[in-house]
Amino acid sequence: MDVANWLRQLGLERYEASFRENDVGIAVLPSLTAEDLKEIGVASVGHRRQLLAAIATLRDNGNARGPTISPVDDVPHRSPQRAGERRQVSVMFCDMMNFTQLSSRLDPEDLSELIRSYQSCVATVISQFNGFIARYVGDGVLIYFGWPQASETDAERAVRAALAVIAEIGSATALSGRVQVRIGIATGLVVVGEPIGTGEARQQTAIGETPNLAARLQALAGSDTIVISESTRRLLGDLFEYRDLGAIALKGIPEPAQAWQVLRSNVFESRFAALHGPVLGPLIGRDEEIELLLRRWARARAGDGQVVLLSGEAGVGKSRIAAALEERLQVEPHLRLRYFCSPYHQDSALFPFIDQLGRAAGFVRDDSAAAKLEKLEAQLARAAAPGEDVAFFADLLSLPASERYPLPSLSLRRKKERTLDALIRQLEGLAHRQPVVTVFEDAHWADPTSRELLDLAVERVGSLPVLLIVTFRPEFQPPWTGQPQVTMLALNRLNRRDRTALVAQTAGGKALPDEVVREITDRTEGVPLFIEELTKSVLESGLLREEGDRYVLDGALPPFAIPTTLHDSLMARLDRLASVRHVAQIGAAIGREFSYELLRAVSRPCRGRAASRSGSPRRVRAGLPAGHAA
Repeated sequence: MDVANWLRQLGLERYEASFRENDVGIAVLPSLTAEDLKEIGVASVGHRRQLLAAIATLRDNGNARGPTISPVDDVPHRSPQRAGERRQVSVMFCDMMNFTQLSSRLDPEDLSELIRSYQSCVATVISQFNGFIARYVGDGVLIYFGWPQASETDAERAVRAALAVIAEIGSATALSGRVQVRIGIATGLVVVGEPIGTGEARQQTAIGETPNLAARLQALAGSDTIVISESTRRLLGDLFEYRDLGAIALKGIPEPAQAWQVLRSNVFESRFAALHGPVLGPLIGRDEEIELLLRRWARARAGDGQVVLLSGEAGVGKSRIAAALEERLQVEPHLRLRYFCSPYHQDSALFPFIDQLGRAAGFVRDDSAAAKLEKLEAQLARAAAPGEDVAFFADLLSLPASERYPLPSLSLRRKKERTLDALIRQLEGLAHRQPVVTVFEDAHWADPTSRELLDLAVERVGSLPVLLIVTFRPEFQPPWTGQPQVTMLALNRLNRRDRTALVAQTAGGKALPDEVVREITDRTEGVPLFIEELTKSVLESGLLREEGDRYVLDGALPPFAIPTTLHDSLMARLDRLASVRHVAQIGAAIGREFSYELLRAVSRPCRGRAASRSGSPRRVRAGLPAGHAA
């Protein structure tokens, strides 16, 4: 089988010419990466993920004959051959409403075509959110988020995918007015990956209460509605708007289950605040970093613009320190701009700036195009934007052209340049009114056009009263280091004293037993988010009893379970270590500390060289996940 036929089977024949021009033959196919696909010209995130999943299937099968699929057999439900493993998974069950009535009204061939269109629509949306279609069950679809590849936002991806499925089915010509769905989502631990059954019935099913709960919640939902479990709701914070359905008795579930209906995505100024709440405790262990930021602010306020590149791993406190700086500056006259990159919009040009403009202008869902344009005018007037810039901003926000602000006829390249210039002029106009603090969060998720705009902003900031803070994870390599107005600030993990103080703060000032504090500070290894979440988990576990101004431990201290809020993030890290993943799981099963010799002996049968390299340390100490095999 050749690449052209393989692409046609996947429904992606549009890329045939690109593959051919780049000399990608069947022998090269299994070695392609996401970066290779971008270079070839696969711009869509959904298509890249679909191709990568199909390529993974080729590798697992050990050949390049390609999958045999039908139009609805999309790649996301072709699973890798993997032994059963314990996972936290967000399970979605999507069911077609009124299927029995449709069956009685439609000819069998028409009904079959309708079901295939519905399944294809669902599969397309799910692939865009990195979901895995486990199986089709009649008119229902069972989907996993968090397996075979975990991400730190699996519960959020599940809900956003559910909202997108409802929207897509509502707008699809073949389905609109004929098909409505109801969706249930639950999050919890399952064992998944080990094939169950034989022959045609052989499948890889998640075993545990979570899939059953998702199915029961789906049965509660009305037409085009989403019902989620309490565990899912807890992971989502205020990212969405909800309706509390109360505790409901469900068949097969021993205790009444708290259920929530998801109404829509929430509009939030800060993703950090949406997930952690508006009330924050005192910042611990970052005095030196705050002082550095305040010094850079003093220089920026005087007209010597500054850029601070704030780097740190997930959970180390990048967003928290930016929020703390804003708290310090509340009494000083200044303007604040905040931009948030999103893992869901890495291919949406200038998404952080479009999002910020809409929030700043006060757009609401029911606004007409005319109302939005009026609000946009008022917002841009603060920066004294010229009329021609208003036209480019309106186009950026997908507002129709108006007679007052006609958009000039330009090539796409020239229009992009003029739009970037307009955004820089907006920053300049605001800075001429008052000093500006600009925070650009999660640059590792920025789209290429936003990075181009950042290049321009970093260069221009030097002569403006602007402090620009760019946050990102260590894997992102910023191109702006070495410039005189740029400072690099890497956030390290907390030392033991600060870890202990953060545990006490999270416990509300009540003293915890020394052995509990010691275990928390050792296991979390100085990552503030881990410290807070593990402390909360211990307090909610029932292990401790309140007694006056302290907590008391009755009996021996059992091993701590990983908090639900950290499962996805930690598993995502482990999944990225594909070459040593199995060795890491063996180490986690052994315990927190073990000798290299023991690890090598136990893992000797494993494929790969991760456990047999010379020069490795003689003693290995595991982090928070240790003692709990993934």
